[in-house]
Amino acid sequence: MDHTAEFRRWKAQCLSKADLSRKGSVDEDVVELVQLLNGREPYFTTSSCAGRIILLDGDINGFEVQKQNRCWLLVTHKPCVKEDVMAALKKANGDAILKFEPLVLHVQCRQLQDAQILHSVAIDSGFRNSGITVGKRGKTMLAIRSTHGLEVPLSHKGKLMVTEEYIDFLLKIANQKMEENKKRIERLYNCLQHALEKENITNARPKEKIKDKNKSSYTRKKKRNPEEAHSKCFTEENVKECENDDDLGISVTIFPEDY
Repeated sequence: MDHTAEFRRWKAQCLSKADLSRKGSVDEDVVELVQLLNGREPYFTTSSCAGRIILLDGDINGFEVQKQNRCWLLVTHKPCVKEDVMAALKKANGDAILKFEPLVLHVQCRQLQDAQILHSVAIDSGFRNSGITVGKRGKTMLAIRSTHGLEVPLSHKGKLMVTEEYIDFLLKIANQKMEENKKRIERLYNCLQHALEKENITNARPKEKIKDKNKSSYTRKKKRNPEEAHSKCFTEENVKECENDDDLGISVTIFPEDY
């Protein structure tokens, strides 16, 4: 099957599926961004979280917090107050962890060049932990991520290990990070709009030049090959983009056969 046709099939299948997330819908702060990406031919989103403050309870497995095996005491995509956290902590029986998680957005891209454009925009918008993976079946995935998270233990075996004053201090930091995260999402949306418009102009420009050159060739040199003119125009318009490919910091991972 042609890769473009297969990509369209993947996109149609993904966007027609029910939202299986805990919330069951796209977070408010990323609705416009998700719609912008899904409305463009080369992209579709597979999962997203706008950013959240969560309080988890359970056992800590070494130094790693496994959300799957823990009880969710509190989750909010808005600024959080101390009273909500203190009320949730009363339900804790194990090791409670307060976390702030910034935006995570997974986007499948039609080809590597499309992923590079989006990756560059994400990096410039402050999401510097973003990366690209390429599977053997041709799936090109971009994960948009940031590094300004927060993770602090608050209780051990149900016993609160910190003061309320410290929890209030932590929430001020978490709320500041939430606000910064929102600004980065807005910056990402605006920069992505600009980049996609620029890409559309770049892609359309060679066709206009071909048309003009064909007209002039007909009046002066009837034997000139139009395909040569197309090749020349395409190369001149895209050479600057190719020069910057090494600066994107792209990490490519080969997935297993069953991906």
